[in-house]
Parts: sequence; structure tokens; C-alpha cells
Amino acid sequence: MAIEFRQVVAGYSPTLTILNELSFDARDGEITLLIGPNGAGKSTALKTLFGLLAPRSGSIKLDGREIAGTTPRQMLERGVAFVPQGRNLFGALSVLHNLELGGITLKAGLRERIAEVLERFPRIKQRLRNQASTLSGGEQKQLEIGRALLLRPRVMLIDEPSIGLSPLISQEVFALLRALADGGTTVLMVEQNVRSALKFANRALVLEMGRLALDRPASELLHDPNLNRLFLGGSVQRKA
Repeated sequence: MAIEFRQVVAGYSPTLTILNELSFDARDGEITLLIGPNGAGKSTALKTLFGLLAPRSGSIKLDGREIAGTTPRQMLERGVAFVPQGRNLFGALSVLHNLELGGITLKAGLRERIAEVLERFPRIKQRLRNQASTLSGGEQKQLEIGRALLLRPRVMLIDEPSIGLSPLISQEVFALLRALADGGTTVLMVEQNVRSALKFANRALVLEMGRLALDRPASELLHDPNLNRLFLGGSVQRKA
């Protein structure tokens, strides 16, 4: 397993617990999709994994090594990239400058890695000297993902990649994540556009009140007539 959560408890204050002994796995080279109603703990799980939140208890392992409490910088050094929800670019700076800042921790080879990213994203390559704020929503999301790929991550955490995007651009983003997983990158994704995301994912984990309620193959869940109920919340039958 690339990622192992075991009975993780975390929240944003001592009196606000979001993750209630959450346990799940994310496997190497797969897209694992986290779904569930608002407040179920999906984004909190990503932030806790990346080190933006320190777990109060429990175990988090990456490739068998304990990482609970590790800082975001240390997670980057271990090959974990995080693309958070919303737009996270320096809008007044050029596309190139945004990419350069994304690779600021690299000691060498930044130019070569930027060239690799631009080959993957030809539309971004055409806008290299433009301000990031002038890019379309889809181009901005591609830039965010491309910036994360500069570090050649083994694990990609991504929160709501399709938010604000047209259906066509959303499909392109999902297809890109699928290609990354097929190339060996482990992808852990939170996404509200559940039916579209399930078409590209390997597994789906349904969270409910900070716990794992269901772990199913994505293709199986996609055709489940109870999918809407599972996504919106309500009691679900737990499976081992």
C-alpha cells in the first residue's frame, strides 16, 4: 500500500473533531476517490496526510514508514504533491514564473522539468509569458497540476479538480490523472463530480462523519442505484 491511515483522529481545534478514527488505504498506481457529504472529512483527510493538520492520534504511513506529524515541506521531499481546492496561483505573475516558484525546492534540473511539463500541457506552453490570471479556468487548473508535477511526485493529492470547469475540460483533467496513475503515480482525489470521477478511478471510499463507511471498486459503485444516497449521506452498510 502507498498510503495507510489507521484510526486517525484529527480536527481544526480541540473541540472540533472531523476525522473519527478514520482508516483506509490508497494503493500504488491507482486513483482512489474520496466521496461523501459535506463535512464528512474528505478534504481534512488530504490536509492531514500532507501535514497541514497534525493528527491527534492514529497512524499514517507512506510506503510502510510512519509520517504522522510530518511537515508539508518534508512531504514534498518524500514525493507527495498536493493540489488544493480552488485557484492557488500567483495571478499577477507569468505562467513561467508560477512554474519556477513551484520548483523552488529543486537543487538542479528545473529547466528540464519545466520543459517536461510544457510538453504535457501544450496550451500552457503557448501562454508561457501571460499572467496566470488571464488563463481560462481549465488552463489554470492545468498549470496547478503541472506545477505539482515538477517534483515528479510518487503520490498526488488533489482536492476538487473539476470545480469551476466545463464538463469537457473536467474530462480532460480526469484523463490526465488517469494517465498519471497508469504511469505509476498514486492519486488520492476528492471530487464532487462523482459520476464522472468514478469512470476514471480504481476505487471509491465513502466517508461518513469522519469514518470509512464503504470501500468499493469504482466501476461497481458507478452502477449502484444507491449512489446518490451514499454521496449525500445517510446510513450505509459497512464492509470489511
